[in-house]
Amino acid sequence: MLYSLLRPLLFSLEPEKAHTKTLATLALLERFGLAHFLFTAPENKPVQIMGLTFPNPVGLAAGLDKNGEYIDALACLGFGFLELGTVTPLAQSGNPLPRLFRILQAQALINRMGFNNHGIDYLLDNVKKRKYQGILGINLGKNAITPLEKATDDYLIGLHKVYAYADYITINISSPNTPGLRQLQQIEPLAQMLSGLKQAQHTLHQQQGRYVPLVVKIAPDLTPEDLKAIAEQLLIHRLDGVIATNTTLEREAVKNYLYGNETGGLSGAPLTSLSTAIVAQLHEQLAGQIPIIAAGGIMTPADAQAKLDAGASLVQIYTGLIYHGPELVKKTVAHLKLRNNDSISLPDLKA
Repeated sequence: MLYSLLRPLLFSLEPEKAHTKTLATLALLERFGLAHFLFTAPENKPVQIMGLTFPNPVGLAAGLDKNGEYIDALACLGFGFLELGTVTPLAQSGNPLPRLFRILQAQALINRMGFNNHGIDYLLDNVKKRKYQGILGINLGKNAITPLEKATDDYLIGLHKVYAYADYITINISSPNTPGLRQLQQIEPLAQMLSGLKQAQHTLHQQQGRYVPLVVKIAPDLTPEDLKAIAEQLLIHRLDGVIATNTTLEREAVKNYLYGNETGGLSGAPLTSLSTAIVAQLHEQLAGQIPIIAAGGIMTPADAQAKLDAGASLVQIYTGLIYHGPELVKKTVAHLKLRNNDSISLPDLKA
């Protein structure tokens, strides 16, 4: 209710500025102990996957808190887990402004942020200071200045640095806003990267005595043949999970609207059915052997349920939060009916 009153004011601001002011206000409310009065916790609906127990299946997608500056504030909204990032080894400013656009008629956003972040060490400083003890994912990317053939090096730097502090780690190879990044979804570079990352994960597991699941985030703009090939690689290299999906390059649903043809990734309602279809195809290809975290176009509780029905075990929201506010989290948790196998962990993937 409160958000519906505030949204016109927020939407009168330039989108990136509104984003910053909203998070700063939420952080202020948390600091003074007011956030818990405004946002009541959702019901407990635990899900066990990847050897982790999620208190509820609704998480925050990467991108909202790239630098880990608002962990405790965002935790007040009732998410079952938070994913930070995307973060790169070195700080980078991202693409020039403006780089975030609202398409109100379609309940959509287009962004071409370009992995703007303060670098992995800055994020970890914030992670170490957090009070939040819930499940924390950290989403890794490569620096724009890193040649594509050296991309694995950046992900390995990230993996080694965040391993002790993350509950799971996401490898982002699907953002459309870093030139060439989606080429890493092609079979040869993907196989090489996954092999190196899994070897590093094994070594870190032995050294630290703690197993941190490794997840890959894929694009929605994949052919069935591409998706099948990616699924095979995920199985071959025994990935712990997959996030489907990132933003889309598709523009058909918004091409006639203001900003509809801006460069970048499209998120929100136009992505809903496309992302759900990818989840369903991926679920069939993986045959339940690797859990799926669904993201993309979750604007209503029914959208989230459709993702679970298609084969996902968890969901993540971002653009839905922008358009419908924090109540979407609680409403979605209350609405969801979990599948029977959502309580099954997959320890064999750790071998």
